[in-house]
Amino acid sequence: MYFNPKISIITVVYNGHSLIERTINSVIAQSYMNIEYIIIDGGSSDGTLEIAERYQSKIAVILSGKDNGIYDAMNKGLKIASGEYVLFLNAGDELFADQILENIFALGAADVYYGNTAVVSENGRILGDRRLSPPELLTWKSLQYGMCVSHQSFIAKRSLCQSYDLNYSISADIDWVIEVLKKSKVIINTHSYISRFLEGGASNKRMKKALRERFSIMIKHYGFIYTVLNHAYILLRYPFHRLSKRSMT
Repeated sequence: MYFNPKISIITVVYNGHSLIERTINSVIAQSYMNIEYIIIDGGSSDGTLEIAERYQSKIAVILSGKDNGIYDAMNKGLKIASGEYVLFLNAGDELFADQILENIFALGAADVYYGNTAVVSENGRILGDRRLSPPELLTWKSLQYGMCVSHQSFIAKRSLCQSYDLNYSISADIDWVIEVLKKSKVIINTHSYISRFLEGGASNKRMKKALRERFSIMIKHYGFIYTVLNHAYILLRYPFHRLSKRSMT
């Protein structure tokens, strides 16, 4: 039988006038037709909403209003979503190819699908892959060394998705992914690029707070001793990452 589930793609945006259209176009260009597209706008004042409304006929829901941060906005999207699967694709991010969703669901039913992510600049130029690559076999334990799978390349069954924990203002996505993976039985590695991720983001801009939150999340899921040991390993590995990043530029 042909597997044709509805997927809810949720885009959260606030004052993303220069970015929102590329994200919308990547969604509406999909060859896969069973998409519920939801845009949650945080009350933008720069014309973002007007751009989204140009595509009203191809967007299931456009909701605009003040929120309490990005994860509160994502929770609003989850409450609205009616698809069997959900994917978060924020302003500036794009699906990697027009056939990607069609190719993914051709693999059959799963609780989670995941894949690679290309990092792009604001002008859309591909800069390379994320620092951490997804493992061949992803489980909830895979994230103890960091966010090895991008949120934008992680498609989850909606019935397994809890609300984002608003106690975390920057890193709630890590906690969310771990919680979903803990409940998942069938996890498919698509072995393909699923998304293009816009370089930057809240965690990069507020790194110290992000690191504190991540440390707390890791302790919650993996325990204190393992978390300390894993962070020591990450610190030892960091200089090599910096060197390899410089060699790419």
